[in-house]
Amino acid sequence: MLVNLRNNLGKPVLLFGFILAAICFGFSEQPTFMLLLTIAQLIFIPAMIKMVVDLPRGGDAIIAVMMIAVTMLHWTEGWLAIVLALIYVVYTVFIASLGVNRFLQRGFTNITEISIDIGLMYLFIGGLWFFAFIAKIDTGFPPLITWLTAIHFHYSACLLVISLGLFGRIHQSSLFNAILVVIWCGPFLVALGITFSKILEVFSVGLYIIAIYGLFILALKTKFPAIQGLLLRISYGSLCITILWSIMYALSNLLGHSFVGIPEMLKFHGVINGVFFGAVGVLAWAIAVPKRTYQPVQFPVSQIRGKLREQNDPHPGLVDALHDFVDTTALSPAIPHFYEQTEQYRLKASVKWKAWFKPFALIYQGFSRYIQQLNLPLSSQQIEMTGRIIKVDEQQDGRPAPRAWIRAIDKQTTFVAIYSKHTTDQTTYMNIALPLPFSTMIGVLYLYEKNGCLHLTSAHDGDAGIYLAIHRFLFQLPLQEHFVITAKNEILTAVHKMRIFGLPFLQIDYQIEKK
Repeated sequence: MLVNLRNNLGKPVLLFGFILAAICFGFSEQPTFMLLLTIAQLIFIPAMIKMVVDLPRGGDAIIAVMMIAVTMLHWTEGWLAIVLALIYVVYTVFIASLGVNRFLQRGFTNITEISIDIGLMYLFIGGLWFFAFIAKIDTGFPPLITWLTAIHFHYSACLLVISLGLFGRIHQSSLFNAILVVIWCGPFLVALGITFSKILEVFSVGLYIIAIYGLFILALKTKFPAIQGLLLRISYGSLCITILWSIMYALSNLLGHSFVGIPEMLKFHGVINGVFFGAVGVLAWAIAVPKRTYQPVQFPVSQIRGKLREQNDPHPGLVDALHDFVDTTALSPAIPHFYEQTEQYRLKASVKWKAWFKPFALIYQGFSRYIQQLNLPLSSQQIEMTGRIIKVDEQQDGRPAPRAWIRAIDKQTTFVAIYSKHTTDQTTYMNIALPLPFSTMIGVLYLYEKNGCLHLTSAHDGDAGIYLAIHRFLFQLPLQEHFVITAKNEILTAVHKMRIFGLPFLQIDYQIEKK
């Protein structure tokens, strides 16, 4: 344990922060409550950042410069103070960019790692409020409220959300995921309530209380190393106490009767959060930083971007042999024949957008017609979808045996999908690329047979998913798709359903017959 503490808190840049914090507490003439933010800026947040991010070269130097700027602000006024505060904003931009970079390497997968990304990004918002206070910018609130908002985004947004990400590496449950979403949104909901509606403020704080108490209960039930578990329960438990003062303050604003004022909030709420949540929580994670559970996907990605350069070299089917992907013995012979001899079939399609998504589909249609990709009609009327399959240069694409299925409606290109395959851990996936401007959307589908029907889905373990490849990033999109292909009397039907963030937004019904 002591070795971990030395490794996580004994780094030179953090020791530098401890020294500067001691100087500020010993000699600063600023009010005590202002030092609550200083200690987060100099110790708590840099320590958490060092635990969750591998800083690039020069990262420690950037943190050290920030620490000097924050320290000097205790004895500086005027234009020099504004410059020093601007240095701090630049530092928060740097940290937020690390969060963005982490997210782009994964995308919308692994909610606990997303929590760490969001916490890093939240620091930038806290930096802006801090700058607004130092520069005396009129935010529409008294200067003290501006300062408290900066503290709020450093503790409740940045520190808490990163801490939840680390907790999620140990504990996974649907309840925890719901708590994560509430706490992510909490800072904005509370800010909106303070700005526009006292009722919304009370509601958002009430929702936040439920999430905090739920978090504390999960912490009690989760098994940690002994001392770390005790410290984390103290850290999260302190929030259960201080959040009650927040709801009393919100009720005071709503009812016009002062149960709790700003002075009481500073003395009680602020100090307890700074000492018991901030200091104890950082110390707890420094004892043992949980290892990340996410493993980056490793599969071949099409290198084709933008419009496909077509070749006049036809290919008969989408795959060479369907049994490479799935056991075909329980399938009707018509299903493998369709995939292996696709050119012998004709398709009729009925596109059905969900009502809630139609406005977005209408907006997107202008763009899709221009790029001739994912260019679907708004009408649900059944219409013939013509198509042809051509070979694609393997060296240009970068995947084995690629072939493009180009589909059109009324001679207007609807889809350009380049089919290939890859195998990971003895599972062969269908690897489908849809070229887009400067990028490519990748659908990695897992195939299985059920009740004589063929299923293709992106919602499966392993590599399955829908990704966007852009530059050096490959990140998973919040999209899921599922195909069900059924054969009856040599006529095939296919149902293609799509979801975004788990919400259904599109269904395409296909009728497939031999030409």
